[in-house]
Amino acid sequence: MNPTLRTHRSTRLATAAVITLAATLLSACGSDSNTTGGANADGGPITVQNCGEDLTVDGPVTEMYAYDGGIISIALAAGARDELVAVTGMARDQALLELAYPDDRVDELTVVGDEFPTLENVLAVDPQVFFAGYNYGFSEARNLMPEMVAERDITPYLLSETCLQDDGARGTMDAWTALTTDLANIGELTGHPNTAQAVIDDIGQRRAALEEAPKGDDETTVFLFDSGTDTIFTSGSFGGPQAIFDSAQVTSATADVEDTWTEVGWERLAASDPDIIFFVDYPGQSYEEKVAVLEANPASRDLAAVKEKRFVNLPYAMWVSGPLNIDAAEWVRRAVEHFGLAPESGIEPTLDITQLAELPGNDWIG
Repeated sequence: MNPTLRTHRSTRLATAAVITLAATLLSACGSDSNTTGGANADGGPITVQNCGEDLTVDGPVTEMYAYDGGIISIALAAGARDELVAVTGMARDQALLELAYPDDRVDELTVVGDEFPTLENVLAVDPQVFFAGYNYGFSEARNLMPEMVAERDITPYLLSETCLQDDGARGTMDAWTALTTDLANIGELTGHPNTAQAVIDDIGQRRAALEEAPKGDDETTVFLFDSGTDTIFTSGSFGGPQAIFDSAQVTSATADVEDTWTEVGWERLAASDPDIIFFVDYPGQSYEEKVAVLEANPASRDLAAVKEKRFVNLPYAMWVSGPLNIDAAEWVRRAVEHFGLAPESGIEPTLDITQLAELPGNDWIG
């Protein structure tokens, strides 16, 4: 996650030619979870609310293009594998997606473009829906914005985590609501509402187990370190990590930052004196480089978590908004128990990330 690609944008969605205004978020309940058509098998319009505006398509979507591992995982979990006609930005997450969705032929997905999608990529695929988010694919700097694809009769669906506040910052709802909204909407749009609802129900049950687990005697403070040199890239109250940490019953040091992915100063890390530092496994800065920066910076080198190497490294697609957030929450709980900061809960992570060949820094898993 390159900070230069995730700065705040004030550009608003302007897709009146495609998106009609109404007021209800459709339920993820339908009559058919596994066949295109679902509750709208007659081909009638389907409407869902996306970033405060109602998005309408003419019948179930059969061609969707998705960007980024977290967004791809939302489409897969919602039952839209066959509707996913193209993806971009999957390379870093492919092994994780194959592990999480072994029956979905992840290796057969059609990959277009390089690391980021371009307007040319979108037009060449010509999907019914392009699923991305503000600075998760849509980027003014790269000349790809929602209104640009809407003007060409392609419907943009925006990742709910990235919906814009009035001041242009991202985040308008809590992160679990953002995720379940997208799962329900994508299931509805592609004719798989029951499949999506089953995933939402599973997440709810696993969240309940985590949130009812016994707490330690003291509050556990954690810090998410995506990358950092002059400043630290992390996530605030509207990002997926907040949902993860809330359900794992730990306190995020940046919970008061009303944004999704954002930068903070080193003094924020120093003042929080976290019990554990969590890393986003991302190629922009390796695990070893992150540790070296923390051990060298005067603001962090004397922190107990750094001196005692209380580090946990989880894959990128587990941190960004997506159904793998619940798996991340289970691993956070596992880590908190490992470091003696919470009693044994009996909760075992559902996704065995130890099967990933290259995930450095997790010797604590044991």
